[in-house]
Amino acid sequence: MRGRIASSVIVAAAIIVGTAGCGLVAPQATTYHYFASDGVSGDIGEIGIRNAVIVTDKGKLGNLVVTIVNSGSEDAEITVQHESSSGKKTVTIDAPANETTLFGPAGGEQVLLRDLDAQAGSLLDVYFQYGDEQGEDLQVPVLDGGLPEYSDLLPIDVITGKLDEVVAQ
Repeated sequence: MRGRIASSVIVAAAIIVGTAGCGLVAPQATTYHYFASDGVSGDIGEIGIRNAVIVTDKGKLGNLVVTIVNSGSEDAEITVQHESSSGKKTVTIDAPANETTLFGPAGGEQVLLRDLDAQAGSLLDVYFQYGDEQGEDLQVPVLDGGLPEYSDLLPIDVITGKLDEVVAQ
C-alpha cells in the first residue's frame, strides 16, 4: 500500500513539474522593462520624456521627435542639450501644465538640433533638464527618412528648403 502511495506522489510531482514548463525556473519576460518602440524614454521630476528619436537626412540637422508629458500643475521650460561639431548646443521647449505635447510631426512644432555630426543608426547623447530638477541624459537613436513612417519627420528645411517655418530653434 505504501508503495502505491509513494508511486502516486512521485507521478503527481513529475506531472506538476513537467507541465510547469520553463516558467518554473526561467525568469518571466514580462517583468523586464524595455522600450517598445524605436525611441527612448526617461523621467525628470513631473516631466516624462517619451519615445525620443532624432530624424535626420545627412546627419547635420535633426528633428527631435518626442512626446513630453507634464503631469505637474505648472508650465515647464525644458532645456535640451546635445554635443555638436562646434560644441554644446541648447534648445528650450515649453511643456504646458497637465498636458501631453508631441514635438516633431509634419505640420507641427519641430525641435531642430543643429550641427549634429551623427549619422543614421547611431546614438546621440541628449540631456533633458528643467527647473531645479536633476536632468536626464538619454542616448537617443538617430534615424533617417528611408522608411515611409519616418519620411515626413525629416527636418523642415530638408523637405521644403526653408527654415523660416521652424517654430523652435
